[in-house]
Amino acid sequence: MLFPVCSFPGCWLRGVRTAVQDRPSFPVQHQAQVLVPLTAQLCRAPHSLGQLTADTAQPTRTRPAESRGMDSLQKQDLRRPKIHGPRRASPYQPPTLASLQRLLWVRRATTLNHVNEVWPNLFLGDAYAARDKSRLMQMGITHVVNAAAGRYQVDTGAKFYQGLPLEYYGIEADDNPYFDISIYFLPVARYIRVALSTPRGRVLVHCAMGVSRSATLVLAFLMICENMTLVEAIQTVQAHRDICPNSGFLRQLQVLDNRLGRETGRL
Repeated sequence: MLFPVCSFPGCWLRGVRTAVQDRPSFPVQHQAQVLVPLTAQLCRAPHSLGQLTADTAQPTRTRPAESRGMDSLQKQDLRRPKIHGPRRASPYQPPTLASLQRLLWVRRATTLNHVNEVWPNLFLGDAYAARDKSRLMQMGITHVVNAAAGRYQVDTGAKFYQGLPLEYYGIEADDNPYFDISIYFLPVARYIRVALSTPRGRVLVHCAMGVSRSATLVLAFLMICENMTLVEAIQTVQAHRDICPNSGFLRQLQVLDNRLGRETGRL
């Protein structure tokens, strides 16, 4: 008398699920995961997932014709269609410096004013707008970020706004490709985020022209706090104001873009 290799009842499949990983860092593949009970693991046969059916999941012994007929019926009538997960977009490709410069050359804003609202309650402007106190009060500005602070630059400072209901934050940055403005990315982003979260908070970020230093800090804020890519941030700002960060600032924004991409799984 012959005994089956496994004395447990017939092995069964709990189900087939398609696990789609949402992190672009993994290859774009959809591999079915078969969850089987412990009994199936004890009497499993070396079959691939594509060959695994109700028949191969059973112990491999000669069975009566009636049983083989039932297995054939299961193969024909219980065969499931292939289930594919939703198609994912291609992994994010970090932009090159040349592609960023081409993007910045495309004029999007119709006019270049002294100040423009580039994000809800976030304004980007120049030195003229920063010195126009009456205009600032009309706009309801509550916080001013000066990216060109210093004696020989836009020398306003907290004393310039004394008596006005607004806060001042100054950064002595040079519009120079070799200047490391990235050390201010996180502090300024935090400051803007807190300022915008206050009741009726409205922030003006400015430098001398409102196109390079201040624009770079606004782009960094959108990338850090609003989860935008560098390209998305540029497109968002350029829809309201033409900007032109120098090549050194663009490279530093590229580094930030790559770092955020790795942290969020975009890369």
